[in-house]
Amino acid sequence: MTYGQIAELLGEGYTARTVGFVMHASPEGTPWHRVVNAQGGCSTLNLVLPHDKQQRLLESEGVVFDNRSRCDLQTFLWIPKSRSHPQKVTLYKRGSTKLKGGKQ
Repeated sequence: MTYGQIAELLGEGYTARTVGFVMHASPEGTPWHRVVNAQGGCSTLNLVLPHDKQQRLLESEGVVFDNRSRCDLQTFLWIPKSRSHPQKVTLYKRGSTKLKGGKQ
């Protein structure tokens, strides 16, 4: 996926840059390396050491990069299936939906 795709899924108020900042601060175990920029390249330069870590992780999963360090989004872009019942997407953990007094 691209940062822009995730921003679009999250809805109004989210940008690709916002998603990038959140991914950078994500907890251990988050598959951050699977998110690329709109050109199919890695945007982790100067943020991750070693600088080519994201590309190497993706290559180990079978993603192929060209001599400009970009993958072909026509081949490798993941597009999620649409849901029959759209759910609200949020960056925050789901909490209880009950209000005070036990009402929803």
